[in-house]
Amino acid sequence: MSSRHLARSIAFQTLFEWDFYEGKVNLEEIIQRNIEEFGLDLKHKDFVKELVEGVVKKKEEIDKLIKDAAPQWPIEKMPFADRNILRLGIYELVFGDKKAVPPKVAINEAVELAKTFSGESAKKFVNGVLATIYKLLEEIEKEDGGKNS
Repeated sequence: MSSRHLARSIAFQTLFEWDFYEGKVNLEEIIQRNIEEFGLDLKHKDFVKELVEGVVKKKEEIDKLIKDAAPQWPIEKMPFADRNILRLGIYELVFGDKKAVPPKVAINEAVELAKTFSGESAKKFVNGVLATIYKLLEEIEKEDGGKNS
């Protein structure tokens, strides 16, 4: 497993715990505990923090994108794993550094997390939601002529 994939796994598990406890936990402590537990090299610690803090900061915008892309699935009724895999994938897809993580890599990484941490149907669901958002982003970019890229 690559270090960046492990970092995403740690970020996902941290977000899962944060979501489970309804945000009433110390993120820094959870991040540190998970990094130590999984033996992630320290150079990727900042990547984990960026992902987790980015998702938490953009949660409302991310959740709106999920609701728009999957209106038949109320976000509060989604399994914790699926919801947080989507949040992480959307953060990288929409708000992340596209040069460091191209959109198709962000989608693939989220699907891999779904294969590992959720049920059989989750990988298709995650792929479908993220692909819908990616297509919407492409349409917006075409309409803007790349001005907001």
